[in-house]
Parts: sequence; C-alpha cells; structure tokens
Amino acid sequence: MVRSFAFTTQGRLHSKNIEAFLMPTLLTDTNLFLWVDLENPTPEEAKFYLEDVFHFHPLSIEDCVTESQAPKVEEYQPKEGDRFTPYLFMVIHAVDYSRKDGVFATKELNFFLGKNFLVTYHVVPLKSVEVTAERCLRSNVHIARAPDRVAHNLLDVLVDNYKPALEELSFEIGELEAEVLQHPGREVLNRIIQIKKEVLHLRQIIGPQREVLSRFARGEFKLIRAHLVPYYRDIYDALFHIEELAQGYTDSLTGILQVYLSMSSNQTGEIIKLLTLITIVTTPMMLVGTWYGMNFRNMPELEHGYWYATAFTIVATAVTYWFFRRKNWF
Repeated sequence: MVRSFAFTTQGRLHSKNIEAFLMPTLLTDTNLFLWVDLENPTPEEAKFYLEDVFHFHPLSIEDCVTESQAPKVEEYQPKEGDRFTPYLFMVIHAVDYSRKDGVFATKELNFFLGKNFLVTYHVVPLKSVEVTAERCLRSNVHIARAPDRVAHNLLDVLVDNYKPALEELSFEIGELEAEVLQHPGREVLNRIIQIKKEVLHLRQIIGPQREVLSRFARGEFKLIRAHLVPYYRDIYDALFHIEELAQGYTDSLTGILQVYLSMSSNQTGEIIKLLTLITIVTTPMMLVGTWYGMNFRNMPELEHGYWYATAFTIVATAVTYWFFRRKNWF
C-alpha cells in the first residue's frame, strides 16, 4: 500500500494520494512538504518510488528493502552524477511484547528524510505511522510543517509504544515473584529463563537505538533544525530511561532466579534430611533384624529370644525417635 500527502509550510493538507508523475513537480515547490508512506510495497513499487522518483543512493535502498536487526542512521550527500538531494536514511525498530508468547516482537521502520520530503518504508502496519498520519491530517495540529517535525513525531510515538510492552513485562515479573515463593517448579524456572532472555533481547534493541538517537540529540545533522534538537533530545532521554528500566528488570529476574535456586536447594536439603532421619530411626530394626533375621526354631542365645528382640527393637526405635524430637530435628 502506498499513501502520499502534500502539506503546506503551515502544516495544512494540500493534497493526498498523489499521482506518482506529479511528485517530481511537487518536490520542486519550496512551499510544500511531501510525505510518501510505503507499507509492504511490491518490489516494483519499491523500485519505482525509491529509485525512479526520489533517486536515492543504491546502498540506502538496499538497506531499506533488506531486513536489518541493527538500527542505523546515515547522511547522504550528492556527489557528481548523483540525482538525489541531501537526505538522512534511518533504520529503527518498534517493539511489542506478548505475554502469551513471552517474546518481544520487533518491527522495522525505515525513513528517508530530506529538506522537503519524508519517505517511510515498513513491511507491517505500525502504530507510530498511523498515529502520526492521523495527527498530520487534523487541521488544528500543525506538526506537518516540515519533515523533521514529522520524523520527530514518528520517533516519539514509537518510543512511547515501548511503555505498554514494559508494563506487560513488569506485571509478568510481579507474577513470577509470587509464583516462585508459592509454587517453585520446573515451569516457573523455564519462565524465568525465557523472560530474562527476552529482557536481554530488549536491551540489545534499545542500546543501538539510543546510540542512533544520541546523534540527533547532539544536533549532528543539518537537516534537523536547531530549534527541534531539544525535542529529539527528549526522545533520547526517554529511551535512556527505558534502558534503565530494562536493567532493573534484569536485576529483578536475577534476584528471582536466586530465590528459586535457594528454595530448590532448601527443598533438596529437607528431603535429604528426612531420608537421613528415616535411615537413623530404622537403624535399630535393621541391626536386630540383620542379627536375628535367620530362620531358627528357637534362638540359640536366648530363651524367648523373639520377644526379647522385638521389645529391644521397639524400645531402641522409640528412644531414637524421642531423641530427634527433643532436638527439633523432626
């Protein structure tokens, strides 16, 4: 699906669903800003818009259409023979956490940011794109006055969407803390390990993205106007806070795992203790049974030997049991 919008420098909608042959003309109009959104385009559509209409650099096009796990931002300046104008190419990822599956799903967003254009490319629908498009089309919200404003809104909504995923993760960690105390079993251990692995995955996603956004926060790119740099810095700060939360979740899961291992060790110790006590209590019976366990018509050593042996066994067992009870070992 291909959507396109043209906005005036006052942020009002000029036209939408623009015919492709009109786009080069609109790009020459300094009073307009063009946003083209490519959602799961066909290879032909991707080639047409990225190569034939905007003439982007082949390396950025390759990075765009190929799925990448590493966020990045590159600035492209035209050299001799290039037909494109200066632009920024960025790869960033949205996240979604499913408690049912216990995994973080990442969705890639690519965008090309120029002085008077923005091209977004994504394979699956993204909430950040939908929300930003809706805001741009409202007549009373003027975020579509320039591409760097729309790019900021895209990134802001994308980072905000981390919060529901983190809340879901926080609830699940809270449930694990209760379960590990009440029902410490193999299933709980598997969940702890799975969630810890996903939190590590989340940190691996956030870390590189924070490094990318730090370049925007420092005002490194001329295509981001100076008065918007503090807004990008705010996104960087939000992502930094999210990374700290992820570190805190890692520490919590490590503590839960230690509690689980401690309880498992205690349970194993209790079992061994019980088996040891059973062995000790039954030792008199085993000793007497071993000594007098042969089939005699009459015991050679004692008259009424069976009765003596039985009485001795009962008394010795009772004394052993009483001794351990007094020591509170039972």
